[in-house]
Amino acid sequence: MTTYAQATTQAGPRLDRLPIGRFHWRMLGLIGSGMFLDGFEIYLAGSVLGVLVKEGWSNLELNAHFISATFVGMVIGTWLAGVLGDRFGRRFSYQFNLLLFGAASLAGALAPSMTWLIVARLFMGIGLGAEIVVGYVTMAEFIPPNRRGRWLAGLAIVTNSALFISSLIGYFIIPWLTWRAMFAIAGVGALIVWYLRKRMPESPRWLEAQGRFEEAEQSLQAIEAEVSAGKGPLPPIATPAPVTTQVRSISAVFRRPLLASTIVGCVICIAISIGIYGLIVWLPTFFVKQGYSVASSLGFTTLMSLGGPAGALLGYAIADRVGRRASLIGTSLACVVLSVIYPYAHDPVLFVIVGFALVSSIYLLIAIGWALYVPELFPTDLRMRGTGVCNTAGRLTTIVTPYIVITAFEWYGMSGVLSLVVLLMLLVCVVVFSLGIETTRRPLEAVGTLPGSGNLMPDPAVTALRTVSRENS
Repeated sequence: MTTYAQATTQAGPRLDRLPIGRFHWRMLGLIGSGMFLDGFEIYLAGSVLGVLVKEGWSNLELNAHFISATFVGMVIGTWLAGVLGDRFGRRFSYQFNLLLFGAASLAGALAPSMTWLIVARLFMGIGLGAEIVVGYVTMAEFIPPNRRGRWLAGLAIVTNSALFISSLIGYFIIPWLTWRAMFAIAGVGALIVWYLRKRMPESPRWLEAQGRFEEAEQSLQAIEAEVSAGKGPLPPIATPAPVTTQVRSISAVFRRPLLASTIVGCVICIAISIGIYGLIVWLPTFFVKQGYSVASSLGFTTLMSLGGPAGALLGYAIADRVGRRASLIGTSLACVVLSVIYPYAHDPVLFVIVGFALVSSIYLLIAIGWALYVPELFPTDLRMRGTGVCNTAGRLTTIVTPYIVITAFEWYGMSGVLSLVVLLMLLVCVVVFSLGIETTRRPLEAVGTLPGSGNLMPDPAVTALRTVSRENS
């Protein structure tokens, strides 16, 4: 059932005209801290699993079950995040998943056996999968369009930094306090952030889309008061645009006009998942299989892993300067070229440089595509579920990726794995070019607002909303 109403709150134009201030930095801190802990929780497995085997607490088979439980949980969490976020609100979904993976982490720290740790990891995975979806969507709904790209790319930098921090803390903490301390740190940290987030406002855009105009107005007034306290009188509101309150089922993302956006988002998430879990995490194994020593393999991998923050930083630099479609197509083509060159880079220095550039390109694709573009593809009432569907497609891919990668490597070596990456990146180029919409510096209300209007609002409404963006630039 769909109902239309002219809202009096005008949440989108009012949020988009706000100058960046203390409120936005507070939101970044609350959301970014949760995203960082999410990344910390995911990456701590690399430090913990080896220790568990060495201590005789686990074996390779149980470690595989641990990893599988993580991915299965993340698939469930990714899907639930979309459903809960659009049904009960961004804040509810965020608090629920943070509490879940925080409590499960503490349970993991106290696990009496590897079997119980695997069960706890399943519930951790549910919270972890949800956190990524909710974080980027929530942040997108508070940041003005002229700054949204850089801020979401900045959020990706915070998330990606967890890989290095997790490894560093594990290096010092595990020998001193055992592996249990890693789960305890993640659990306590999550519960602290959960408490701090109790005062985080609900998204006025979501409240307005639900027809809850009085609550949206109260939230907007509190936000405007906080911003104006530090920035002075606020800019005028752009010419009001029609706001539609809609109650749509998730099936809407599989029908026109949103079907094209769903296809684009799914292809991007699948390609990124293959790039991370089909190439990057397998690099040490590939190097050893190709004849390199374990020490050389870890050394190469460490140098190449610096491409993670490098790619995110590059995304931050270009996010609001280059169009999303051009960025995605250009980055995907860079991955293609580097994947073709990589097998022929026999000189160790060139080998590391090309590998670093390839990893950087994949993480740039994460910053622009996964963190930024996918949440922008869907209207407010379906943004969480649409993003959840795309991320679920990517997460489901991670379950079968190891088997595909092993087969490709056994048959064709490193070239076989890289050929898979090439094909997927070319598919991204084709799909984004033919079906993708341009969202750079556009208000979120410019995406898929009215049935039959296509993916974008009528030009006059877009023009009115973009006026404030130019004034705030």
